[in-house]
Amino acid sequence: MNTLSLNQFLVLYTWFPLAALLLFVLLIARFYQKFSGKRTRFRLFTVPLVLFGAGAVRYTSVNGNIGDPLADLLFGAAGIVLLALCWRLHRLMLAQNPAHNPPQTSS
Repeated sequence: MNTLSLNQFLVLYTWFPLAALLLFVLLIARFYQKFSGKRTRFRLFTVPLVLFGAGAVRYTSVNGNIGDPLADLLFGAAGIVLLALCWRLHRLMLAQNPAHNPPQTSS
């Protein structure tokens, strides 16, 4: 097994734990939407999942270890979408929850 095929194997292998983590966050968002009634748009978490997968497949299809601009663009877009979705979910779950925000005391 040469280093190129090992690199291709590892790139594809790392997508599976990432997919499991993204699906776990999706399930958290779905659970919160179900019981709070707030719209979390949990189905959008599949977008970064697909983009990360497409980037991983693109990296393995390129015959080299050097970065591919299209794969880098796919990974970057997936990261930005995931960051926005997680930030929105965080705001819905914690920042807008009156039980989480302590009352302001004046001295």
